[in-house]
Amino acid sequence: MAYDAQQLLDMSQQQLDDLFRASPAGDIPSGEAEGTAIIAPGTTYSLAIAKIINHFGWQGKVFDAENGVLKNKITVIGVEAIVAEVSKGESWLDGKECIVLDYSDTSLVARRIRDEIRLISPDFYLGKVYLGKDRLIDFCLKF
Repeated sequence: MAYDAQQLLDMSQQQLDDLFRASPAGDIPSGEAEGTAIIAPGTTYSLAIAKIINHFGWQGKVFDAENGVLKNKITVIGVEAIVAEVSKGESWLDGKECIVLDYSDTSLVARRIRDEIRLISPDFYLGKVYLGKDRLIDFCLKF
């Protein structure tokens, strides 16, 4: 099944977790991805929150698979900043393989952040964000 951001925003947290658990890690992506933050999934507020974050804070990520790094696109003008190391590793959600976006050695601002992504349909990834070991939000990336 092919997914889009709106379908994910409409899902419950349990449905998002189940989809993540059922999906393969996929290949480490390369290139620019449009991002959507998924906060309060399955509620009437999720789309509005995603639009506000997308406009003012975070628009997505730019991956360099060859060098195992990425930069986030942030601010109203999409500045590429906040670098993460990218590699395959074990998911904190279910212990299975995922793509880990690790900021601990590359960013002072986000050093306690860890993202995990899995491929849910062609060129489309579902992600989980952790602060320390605590889960924060979900997001998706469309290449």
